[in-house]
Amino acid sequence: MSYVIKEMPNPVAPALIEKCARTETATVGHIRHMGFADRSIQNVLGDRLTRAGTAVTLALPGQDSTLLHHIVQFLRPGDILCIDRLGDDKHACLGGGVAAAIVATGCTGVVIDGPCTDVPEIDQYQLPVWCRGTAPITTRLYDVGGSFNVPICIGGAVVNPGDVVIADFSGVLVMPAGQAEADVDWALSKQQAEPEGHKLMLAGALLGDRSGASAKVAAKLK
Repeated sequence: MSYVIKEMPNPVAPALIEKCARTETATVGHIRHMGFADRSIQNVLGDRLTRAGTAVTLALPGQDSTLLHHIVQFLRPGDILCIDRLGDDKHACLGGGVAAAIVATGCTGVVIDGPCTDVPEIDQYQLPVWCRGTAPITTRLYDVGGSFNVPICIGGAVVNPGDVVIADFSGVLVMPAGQAEADVDWALSKQQAEPEGHKLMLAGALLGDRSGASAKVAAKLK
């Protein structure tokens, strides 16, 4: 296997990233089906903040992390590094040392379709990491190969360089930048309206009446 290294994608427009950072993935999940990573990929720090950024992609094989160490230098503020482990779920490619190097670049966060390690140090450096939990066995510099800034897969979701990534307490969502704004605007509108609806139900309004579910059930019972 050899190395494939392609150019960095254009950053997503800052105004769109700002909107995405106020959007909950679960709200977009009301209207969108594609782009959601497997639910087992979660934030190891457990905070409730939303991060949004430009997808920078890496396909990293098996026990090898040589290419990861090399490409950290290219990461930029506002990027989210998305790492496809190509089916490996045993070896952690990111630990304390790699986390420190990534934090120094200003990179917004990391999404890994596989495990990490050294969570206390990741927490110490405050690097947001979404992954499939932790593992004690790490990758090594075997010089096997890999690909940088090519289409990859993260938890069943296709990720292209330059896509929009939104990651929060519910999981990870990836969308083409050209498709994201309409869904994000809808989600922000829904989020703004939700508190008032919650107040009404706490005051006695029935969920089934508000959602229309009770009318559907009643129609079937006729």
